[in-house]
Amino acid sequence: MATLNGPWLFRVGDDPRWAQPDFDDMSWERVDLTPTPGATDGDVGLPGYVPGWTAKGHPGYHGFAWYRIHLNVEPPAGESLAVLGPWAVDSAYQVYANGTLVGGVGGFADPIPTAYGDHYPRMFLLRPRVAGGPIVIAIRVWMGAWGANEPGAGGIHIAPAIGGRNAIAAQYRLEQLKIFEGYAVDAVPSLLFFLAAAAALCLIPFDPGDRAYPWLAIALTLSGIQRGNQAFFFWWQIETVQNFVIFIVALTGSLAFAAWMMAWRSWFKLDRPKWLVWAIAGVTPALMLAQLLARPWLFDAAFPHAVLAGLGYLISGLRLAFLLMLALIAFFGTRRHGREAWLGLPAVLALVAVLFTAELVKIGVPGIWFPWGVGLSLSECASVVLVAMLAFLLLRRLWSHAPRAAAVSSVA
Repeated sequence: MATLNGPWLFRVGDDPRWAQPDFDDMSWERVDLTPTPGATDGDVGLPGYVPGWTAKGHPGYHGFAWYRIHLNVEPPAGESLAVLGPWAVDSAYQVYANGTLVGGVGGFADPIPTAYGDHYPRMFLLRPRVAGGPIVIAIRVWMGAWGANEPGAGGIHIAPAIGGRNAIAAQYRLEQLKIFEGYAVDAVPSLLFFLAAAAALCLIPFDPGDRAYPWLAIALTLSGIQRGNQAFFFWWQIETVQNFVIFIVALTGSLAFAAWMMAWRSWFKLDRPKWLVWAIAGVTPALMLAQLLARPWLFDAAFPHAVLAGLGYLISGLRLAFLLMLALIAFFGTRRHGREAWLGLPAVLALVAVLFTAELVKIGVPGIWFPWGVGLSLSECASVVLVAMLAFLLLRRLWSHAPRAAAVSSVA
């Protein structure tokens, strides 16, 4: 098996002739996909990661681009050749061998391709008529507008490989395992969130008048959806980037903020200040709308840079407004209930790390670690801690209801 680090011939734009093996590409740019030692993607820990075209002479560009490489290969005796697709690509791609489409990631049926996640392991078998001798591998890449201003975005980030079918298949299985491990750390906290939500609902019969339990169940469910969707998004090519932004970032994310504020307000039994509920009700749809407007590509629109910058500041301000409200809820709760309320503060602090990871990273808190080569984020760790703290609080509440339940049982 040979990793195709290049140099590759590269050109922005799109032309179906660029897939053909006899096309004259000598005037194209040269792009080297050789990674620096120890380079990873900074998220899952994918090895061999290199910056994309925005860091290589094409800042701000999005749309189509092509990579071509000329090879002369022969398969091992008794085997056919296969290509291991580029593991990390912004945002969709197709692979051609001697002008024949052999596969890809994303949908290209429409003028604007459909993009899903940006790192799906893929293996492409080469047909017998292109399975040996001179081969031109051409990769047609399309990046959506959402990546244009991301540092180092654009195109291929991990070089593809070519080799005998068995060797490529073995490496393909290793890549699949790496992706599974990388997002299992999201699936586990998600499951814990759902279990904690069920536990909160189980306490409602013991104290039907306490609104903290249904609010906690709602907040935990929304956070579980957010966290678990990471695995759903990157394990299966089902959810598009647009769907992810609309339903997870804008809708679920904004509602989760509101639900957590209401859950802690109810937990601390705060009826005042009255304006707090109205503030939550006002900031939530504002954040939802700002998250959508800050991504005009959702509507095939374009906004001036000043407008986008203003929306970015607005989103930051609205998130900080939620942080301030959470701080006020904790402050008034501890003033009102004293020691009992202080027991809930560790869970509140864990929630801050879950909801406001981006803000903590900006002030220097590490956002991700790579133990055993797998990315483990601050929000994932904080999610597990949060569920553990809430389990303690819920069990404590349940224990407090035990004497009453025992008395009712004895009377019956």
